[in-house]
Order: sequence, then C-alpha cells, then structure tokens
Amino acid sequence: MSDATACLTFRNIGLVGAGAMGRGIAQIAAQAGCVVHLLDARPEAVQAALAALRETWDKLVAKGRMTADEAAACLQRLAPAAGVEALAGCDLVIEAIVERLDAKQALFAQLEDIVGQDAVLATNTSSLSVTAIGSRLRAPQRLAGFHFFNPVPLMKVVEVVSGLKTDPGVTQRLAAFARELGHTPVMAQDTPGFIVNHAGRGYITEALRIAGERVADFATIDRILKDQVGFRLGPFELLDLTALDVSQPVMESIYHQYYEEPRFRPSVIAAQRLAGGVVGRKVGEGFYRYVDGQAQVPPEPPVPVVGALPPVWVAPSACRREALLQLLHGLGATIETAAQPSEQALIVVAPLGDDVTTVAAQEQLDPGRTVGLDMLLPDGAVKRRVLATNPATRPEMRAAAQALLARDGKPVSVIRDSGGFVTQRTLATIVNIAADICQQGICTPTDLETAVTLGLGYPQGPLAMGDAMGPDRLLTVLTRLQALYGDPRYRPSPWLRRRAQLGLSLLHAEEG
Repeated sequence: MSDATACLTFRNIGLVGAGAMGRGIAQIAAQAGCVVHLLDARPEAVQAALAALRETWDKLVAKGRMTADEAAACLQRLAPAAGVEALAGCDLVIEAIVERLDAKQALFAQLEDIVGQDAVLATNTSSLSVTAIGSRLRAPQRLAGFHFFNPVPLMKVVEVVSGLKTDPGVTQRLAAFARELGHTPVMAQDTPGFIVNHAGRGYITEALRIAGERVADFATIDRILKDQVGFRLGPFELLDLTALDVSQPVMESIYHQYYEEPRFRPSVIAAQRLAGGVVGRKVGEGFYRYVDGQAQVPPEPPVPVVGALPPVWVAPSACRREALLQLLHGLGATIETAAQPSEQALIVVAPLGDDVTTVAAQEQLDPGRTVGLDMLLPDGAVKRRVLATNPATRPEMRAAAQALLARDGKPVSVIRDSGGFVTQRTLATIVNIAADICQQGICTPTDLETAVTLGLGYPQGPLAMGDAMGPDRLLTVLTRLQALYGDPRYRPSPWLRRRAQLGLSLLHAEEG
C-alpha cells in the first residue's frame, strides 16, 4: 500500500449503481487508490461499467495521461459485488441508483444491517431530501448527501449535504475525501436543489418567461446572454443540451418542494415541448433543429441601411447617462443638449427595471420617437448592444437607432418592450435567488460562488455578477420589476436589500 493510499479518508468503498454517475465515481475513486466494490441490480450493468472503464483508461494511456501499469492497477481495484452482503467490509458506501425516494430508503435500510457501525453512508441524489432518505434509518446521523455532477471526472465540484440529523464529522470526512479524489467540496444544508440546482433556476426560468412574453425569439435571447454576460451557452442551447425530459422534471420538483414559490415557477413552453417529444439535441429537435448534430440557428437580421440619421436626445434619467452620451458621440451622432428634444430627434432612454413605454409616459416623451438601450453593464464590457422599442415606435426611428448603434461593427439586437430588458431581468433573477440562498444559510457565499462557477460554468459566481451590476442598480431593477409586473417573483431578498442600502459588496463577509 502506497503512502498516498494509506492516507485516504476512505480506502474501501461500496458503490451501488453502475450507470453513468456510478461509473464516473468509480473511475475517480479507483484512480485515487480506493478499492471499489461495484454493485448494480443488473449484473450486466456492472460488466458494462467495467468494460467502459477499461476503455477509458486505455485511452488515457494512449494520450500519455497515465501509464499502462497505473491503468492496470486501477482495474485491479474494481471488485464486482454479487450482492449487498459483499459491501459488509466497506468504510463508505455511495448510492447512485434511480432517483426514487422509496428505492433509496429501502437500500439504505438494508445497508444499515450489513455494514459496520462506523461506516459512512452517502447518497448521490440531486433532487431528493437527504433527511427524508435517512428517515427510516436507526442511525441517520451517518448518512449525508455526496452529490457529484456528470461527467464526474470532468465536473470538479461535489456538494456535501447535511441532513437534519447528519453528524458534522461525517460531512467533514466526505469533504476531505472529495479533495483526495481531486474534486472541490462545497458544503450545503438539505434544501430542495441544494446549491447548484437551486441557484441555476434563475437563468432558465427567466429566459423562458421572456420568450413566453414574445420579447425576443430563442436565438436572440441566447445571443444576448452570451454576448452581454459571457455565458458559454445560451439558456435554450443549454436546455437542448441537457434535454427537457431531464430539465423539466427538475424545474417542477424544486417548484413544488418550495411550495409553489413564484421565483421557481416552471414554464408552459417547456411543458408543451416535453409533452410533444421536442426535448433537445438528442432527438434532433428542441428549441433548435439539429442536422448532423449541428444547431440550425437563424441568421441575425441585417442592419438597416439608413441615409441621414436624425439628431439624438438622451433622457436625463438614463442609466450611465454620461457614458451613453460619449458612446453616441463616438458613433458620430449629433447630440441635442436642450432640456426637451426637438421635433426631429430620436429619443433614447436607458431604463433600469422599467420598460420603454413606462419611461415615455412618465417623462412625457413622444413614444413614436422613443427607443431604449440597455446600459446596465458598461458598453466596453459587452460584445452586443440591446435596443428595445415600444409599441408606438415608428419603423424609421427603430431603423435609425439600430443603424447608429451598429456603426462600429458591434452587433445590435432589437427586442420588444420589456421591463428590465433581457439581461437585467435574467441577472436580477439569478442574483436574487443566490442572495436568498445566503439568507437561508444553505451555504456560505464563498461555497455558493464556487458551486455555481464549477457546477454551472457561469463566467462569474452570482454574487460577483451582482457586484458587477452594482447592488444599488440591482435593487432598483428588482423593485421596479416587481411594481411593473405585480409579481412576487421579483421581490428583493432581504439579504440583498440590506447590502444594497449599506453600499456593501455582495461578497462582503458578515461578522458574527
């Protein structure tokens, strides 16, 4: 036994479930030096897993990432188990079976009578309550959540979840073991969705609402959120990749587990597509059609060709007004500086939270000449500008605004009137849900940022996104959205509100 293996927190582990998740956990555990007893209700699944792992290690050897001797040693550490009794000597048993509460409860009740008293029991559940899974155990204190993400070897985060009765020493040992496996543990309390699936609700659900209101089509929403915020995949690209038969049940589960909390309300758009079998890339059709695995994305509309551009007047209430004036001047616009726009002027507003219609009405501006520009984030920080019209905007004014804003070659997306635009609404929802996670004490702000960046691949953690927006601007967006839509889903989290009012960073650590 090597010194590294001798120092492992758990050396002899049982793994129940030889599907994709179980196979991935078996791979990293064997590579770390653990003996892995692999069990599945279908013996052929264990054999398939062994063959797949052998192939994986052969490929790693071919790429020079491990030696042939190391691959052979990993294979020797895999021990097919004929039944649950074969796990009696394990010091850790990880369950990765079907996501059904009754099945998991029955398995752990059986394991409790077989393994030693000091053995730790762990569930890889992604959506069920750890407390509920352990409720039939005589010693629920030794059960914890140990939630990996697929594909396990590549997704380097694992949620270590404390049930209501979990011994803190158990979660500490699991966190240490996760590090030994080369993963980053994040500590979570037992709540629906834990950290990653909980925090991830905002991106998808708000994009579906925006599409449902016909603010923009799927491709435009994807382009905006990738180019303005830096997401690697737009929300509809992501839904097509994960597939609605996986994503929609998770959305519904978290919504119902939180007793119909409006922030997590699923969309009829996704439900209808799931019912119709239009679930995503794997079936060739989702929010996009796929040909040979490639999404058929509609081309962007061309920039209008406009002769003489009208002068431009910028509303005094515009967000980042000075930066907006500099931008327009740099694009060659003739800027009007009078208190009121002339009869010929293109009127530009830049609302926070409000829609263009509301600003035009409140400030008594001619709606036929009024357009809105999203200035939540500095123009230099985004790769796309977003222009919003209102129902009365004249076509020639829309064309002039789009042509002007595209003069330097930066893409411009034009959307229908919407409070908060696309980016404001989506980011505000993401950050607000994250703030509520902190308010509930589900995890620390640091673990929240780590879990989201590693588990969801966001360009920044949600609290860092909120700081980039400015907590005061974020609070303004949420407050105005709540008033505009009359919907409690935009209700600002108290945790967020306090920091915004005090001028604190969302990543500011609380004392006490």
